Amino acid sequence: MRADGWIVAPPRRTVPALRLFCLPYAAGAASVYADWSGALGEQIEVCPVEYPGRQTRWRESPHTRLAPLVDALASALAGELDVPYALFGHSMGSLVAFELARELRRRGVGAPHVLFVSGGRAPRLRHEQPRIHDQPDEVVVDRLRGLGGLPGEVYEERELLDLLMPTIRADFGVCETYTYRAEAPLTCPVVAFAGTEDREVPAERTAPWAEETTGPFARYVLPGDHFFLRPAQTALLDTVRAALTPCPTPHARREHR
Repeated sequence: MRADGWIVAPPRRTVPALRLFCLPYAAGAASVYADWSGALGEQIEVCPVEYPGRQTRWRESPHTRLAPLVDALASALAGELDVPYALFGHSMGSLVAFELARELRRRGVGAPHVLFVSGGRAPRLRHEQPRIHDQPDEVVVDRLRGLGGLPGEVYEERELLDLLMPTIRADFGVCETYTYRAEAPLTCPVVAFAGTEDREVPAERTAPWAEETTGPFARYVLPGDHFFLRPAQTALLDTVRAALTPCPTPHARREHR
C-alpha cells in the first residue's frame, strides 16, 4: 500500500519510466486491475487506486460526491508524480480520471502522458439513467444485476450485500450528482474505449471525449457489454501498451503543461 492507502502496489524498488494510475468503476476496487502489472512491460508501473470504503479501506467512509474524492486523491498522489504518468479509468473511473487530470493541472502538475477513458460517457453529456443512489435497496440491486458489475453469488449473500450497500450507493451518488463545468481542454492524448453491446454507455456517447483535448484523440470499440474490459482485456491492454510506447522521458510531461 502506498500514498496513504490509495495505491495498491508494492513498495518502489526502482524508478519506472511511467506510472499508470488505474481508477475502478462504481462498486469496484483496485483488485480489478490486479493482473495488469506484468502485462505492460517493465518500464510501466501499474498503480491500481483504491477508493475509501472497500477492500483494504473498508473501514473508511466512501465519498458520495466527485469533487472531494478527486481533491483527496490528487493530494495523496503528490509523492507519486516524480515521473511521467498516465491515467486509466473505467465507467465511474473515467470521470475520476478526467477530473483528476484537471485538478492536477490546477495544482501546477503536468498533464498525463495519455488519458484513457473506458466505458464512460463523455463528461459534457448528461447522465441519462434514472437516479438510484437514494432509492430503496431493491432498486439499487436490480440496477447492479443489470450492469453485471458484481459476482452473481454476492446477490445471494444478504449480509454481504448489506455491508456493501453504503459504498455502492456512494459510488452511484458520485456519478449521478456530477456536474460538468467548462474549462480549457486538456492538451494530452485521449484514448476512449467502448463496448459493442454496452447499453449503459453506448459507443456513440464516448465520441464527444474528443472535445476535451486539443491533443490527439482515438476511440476503440471492443466486443462486450459495459464490463468489456474483462473479456476484451488482451486487446485493450495491447492498445494501452501501444499508446504508452515508447515511454516518455521526464521532458515529455512538461511538453503537455
